[in-house]
Amino acid sequence: MLTPPPPSALPRRLILGSTSRYRRELLERLRLPFDIVAPDVDEAPLAGEAPAALAIRLAMAKAQAVARLHPQAVVVGSDQVCDIDGQALGKPGNHARATAQLQRLRGRRAVFHTAVAVVCADSGFRAEDLAQVQVRFRELGDDEIDTYLRLDQPYDCAGSGRCEALGIALLDAIDSDDPTALVGLPLIRTTRLLRAAGIDPLRR
Repeated sequence: MLTPPPPSALPRRLILGSTSRYRRELLERLRLPFDIVAPDVDEAPLAGEAPAALAIRLAMAKAQAVARLHPQAVVVGSDQVCDIDGQALGKPGNHARATAQLQRLRGRRAVFHTAVAVVCADSGFRAEDLAQVQVRFRELGDDEIDTYLRLDQPYDCAGSGRCEALGIALLDAIDSDDPTALVGLPLIRTTRLLRAAGIDPLRR
């Protein structure tokens, strides 16, 4: 069980350590005021690093990087990695790499690991959690993949799909206990960690 810091140490400023528009839009659902600070973190995987471990490490690294600059704030960091056969698929960045990713994923099951970390340097609070989403992709033709990518342009999304948009048409099934995890920030886990850090969306 996570133990919140003592009341006298509760910082109220909230920072999202991410420039992702998807994470910003998700955190806005909690109706809490927050600032955005870009974390300066190398996202390259370590040699032999498992996809889930990569997501957790980067989420914590992002939160800690921003917390060092703003020690009195509560900082949220997050990262998502698509896992196919134990290999991490990150953001494709362009049409050709996105096409290759979806060709590899079609007709297959993949796991999307979405990690969240919450850090407050002054209070010493540090915690992390991981949501794992099982996704089954349809058998996709090359023409379907090309049409999807040109319409949705998900080149900044791990695994080359946006389930909250047209990317839902790529899928046969999603299995998750945290419904926003696949979009990029698991809000059930995030609110749990925020409450433990002293910020409760339902107590103002």
